[in-house]
Amino acid sequence: MTAEEQTKAIAEALAERKGIDIKVYDVRGKSSLTDFFVVATGSAAPHLKALVAESQAVMKQHGVMSFRTSGDPESGWIVVDYIDVVVHVFSPEARAYYALEKLWA
Repeated sequence: MTAEEQTKAIAEALAERKGIDIKVYDVRGKSSLTDFFVVATGSAAPHLKALVAESQAVMKQHGVMSFRTSGDPESGWIVVDYIDVVVHVFSPEARAYYALEKLWA
């Protein structure tokens, strides 16, 4: 899968699980770490867990495994690294606090 296809599949998976305010940032040429960031908000810790689980299940179906997952639902921020695509799933409070959109918009 290309990075663009991965990004689309992840965004669709997050939408399927009712992720809130899903944004995709193309950071090619701006970041040496990844090509795309996908950012979404979940309503509560169980919702964050479900969003991450769904995105990982969809990517596994496509034969793409995450390199690393960090954070936990109780912290309000989970990061899933697929190398070319990095997924950030936040609680509303954590998303407002860290304001990643200001970095990549």
